[in-house]
Amino acid sequence: MAPVTRRAVVAGAAALTVTGPAAAAEPLYGMVGRIRALPGRRAALIAILAEGTGAMPGCLSYVVAEDLADPDAILVTEIWRTREAHAASLQLPAVRDAIVRGRPLIASFEPLAETRPVAGVR
Repeated sequence: MAPVTRRAVVAGAAALTVTGPAAAAEPLYGMVGRIRALPGRRAALIAILAEGTGAMPGCLSYVVAEDLADPDAILVTEIWRTREAHAASLQLPAVRDAIVRGRPLIASFEPLAETRPVAGVR
């Protein structure tokens, strides 16, 4: 039997931090997307995206970040309990309102990846 390394213990603890002990039954669902705002409109779009992010059932993490290499770009990283929880969130009144208000500020949207989160820290 191989010895248990500190790295393995830390990785296991990190996985439990994100997923919790019961999450092994169903994998998590994640997404990373890149949104380019119209020139000079990034801050206004970020403000809309940031509203109401705490009231999305099944959302474990929703991070909106400025792209340091592009003054108009935003990266959005999401972690959900299930793919279905993400889909259901798109029907929430606050999310639908944010989509309606944010769409005129968006130059382009690029879904970068769908992911299966397996470890991390919240």
